[in-house]
Amino acid sequence: MEKKKVGFYWCASCGGCEEAVVDLAEDLLTALEQIDIVFWPVAMDFKREDVERLDDGEIFATFINGAVRLSEQEEIVKLLRRKSRVIVAFGACSHMGGIPGLANGVAREAILDYYYRNGPALESREPMPPDPERTWKEHGFHLPRFYENVRALDQVVEVDYYIPGCAPPPNVVKGALAQLLSDQPPPSGTVLAATHALCHECELNDTKPEEGIRIQAFRRPHLVDKIDPHTCLLVQGLICLGPVTRGGCGALCIKGRMPCTGCFGPLDGVRDFGAAALSFVASIIDADDPHDIERILDEGIPDPLGTFYMYSLPKSLLFQKVLPSNGRRTARTEPRREKAESR
Repeated sequence: MEKKKVGFYWCASCGGCEEAVVDLAEDLLTALEQIDIVFWPVAMDFKREDVERLDDGEIFATFINGAVRLSEQEEIVKLLRRKSRVIVAFGACSHMGGIPGLANGVAREAILDYYYRNGPALESREPMPPDPERTWKEHGFHLPRFYENVRALDQVVEVDYYIPGCAPPPNVVKGALAQLLSDQPPPSGTVLAATHALCHECELNDTKPEEGIRIQAFRRPHLVDKIDPHTCLLVQGLICLGPVTRGGCGALCIKGRMPCTGCFGPLDGVRDFGAAALSFVASIIDADDPHDIERILDEGIPDPLGTFYMYSLPKSLLFQKVLPSNGRRTARTEPRREKAESR
């Protein structure tokens, strides 16, 4: 049987998704009986030119992790889209924008100012923010452009499948590979994980009260003296997003007595994960007075954007906060997205 050509590429992410591939352990050796890796620059000596030499569509599937922030990342993913029959968004950052996507809550120039002009660790007499034109003219090399926004993979190119998680656990990666390599792969657009909510695979789910959860105060994990390992974390006042998060990970964080933060993303049919999470949390607050509700939220959730959109801000209806010239923060109501390039 002829092996199928497969590629892996890393955009804006922490590198955990690359480790997730290695975490397959001996199952990776089994997969190599069916696939031939033709591009994996983080692990092997592959160059851009190696991909350019391939025929269009010659790669069976390319797994791309990380969000897209740099011009070089956009160029490579568009090249891989052209050379691949299947593109898989691998991990939360490519799936939804991930933690790098939280940068959409800050203006591009504010980021550059902090890291290259006014940061606490800077001692340079002449601040030198990245300047692609200057590096080319003075030093003869191209520096990628730092885009205004972070984008999820499907906001740049057409994506066929999604493997969620930060990072995807081995059982999910193994199952996804099996589905893709089968004679009857799933329909295009499928998220290759469970279709039920995380609560359905959580060992603490049965400890929820029959009358429903009602919370008078939210608590942050690092401020809790002791977390009860035998009681639903939500019942204990910890913000756990298991009820609105896709399952498949085996509730690993909760087994470690940490609440779910939503890295597997929304369930099928949910357009905005953060909005769904916010709606659920609002529904369990045990208060009717607006001032009490505001106090509960302010004291227990000091960072709503990071809590509800930790992994999904670029794919949200908010998309980004905007800092106009008057310095006031406003929110976009519709995402500004470039048309995804077709195959």
